[in-house]
Amino acid sequence: MKLSEVIPWGRSFAEYTEMFSLSENDLNKTLLGCGDGPACFNADLSKNGGSIISIDPLYQFNAEQIATRIDEVYPQVMEQVSRNENDFIWTTIKSVEALGQIRMEAMKRFLTDYETGKKSGRYIQASLPTLPFEKNAFELALCSHYLFLYSDHISQEQHILSLKELCRIAHEVRVYPLVSLEGKKSPHLKAVTSALKDNHVQVSYESVQYQFQKGATEMLVIKCT
Repeated sequence: MKLSEVIPWGRSFAEYTEMFSLSENDLNKTLLGCGDGPACFNADLSKNGGSIISIDPLYQFNAEQIATRIDEVYPQVMEQVSRNENDFIWTTIKSVEALGQIRMEAMKRFLTDYETGKKSGRYIQASLPTLPFEKNAFELALCSHYLFLYSDHISQEQHILSLKELCRIAHEVRVYPLVSLEGKKSPHLKAVTSALKDNHVQVSYESVQYQFQKGATEMLVIKCT
C-alpha cells in the first residue's frame, strides 16, 4: 500500500458503540478492531482501561505521515459527502460541517495516541484474510466499513476467507454495515452467510441504533464458538 492510495476517515467512540450495539459488558471484553484506520475507538477505550488491538495496513506509516495524508484528503472527502448528501440521514449528525468536525476530532485523538499505542502493540499493521493472532485470541472482533461496503472491490471468496479468519481468532464477530457504497444490500451477503452456516457457526442479522448511510440499519453477528 502506498500512502497516496489511503483515504483516512476516522470515526468516533460514540459511532462505534452504536454501530456495533456495544454494551458495557462488551466494552470489558478483549476486542479486535479490524480495519480501524485513524478512528479514536482504541485510544478512548484504552484510556478507560479497556483491552483492544486495532489492525490496519495504514499502521505501516508514522503519525506525521498519516496526519499529512489526512490534511490532503479531507477537502476531497468533504466535497464528495456534499455531492452525495442525499445518501445520508442527517439526524444525529446534523450537517456536512458537523460531520467534518466529528471526524477530524476523532482523527486528532487517534494521532495523539498512535505512536504510544503502536509501541505497546495496540496498533498493528495487518490485513484480512490472514491475521497474526492465535486461535481464540479475542472475545469479540469488530469489522467496520470494509467487508460488504466495498463489495465491488472485495470478492465473495475474500469475504468468506476473511470472516472464517475472524472466527478463528475470536469467539464472536460483528460486521457493519451490510450495504455497499451504493446503499444496497451487498450482493455477497447471502452466499457469505450460507458459507458461514455450512462452517457450523451461528449467523444472524441484528438491527443497530446507528443511522447515517441510508439502508445501513443492520450488522452481521457471528457466534463462532
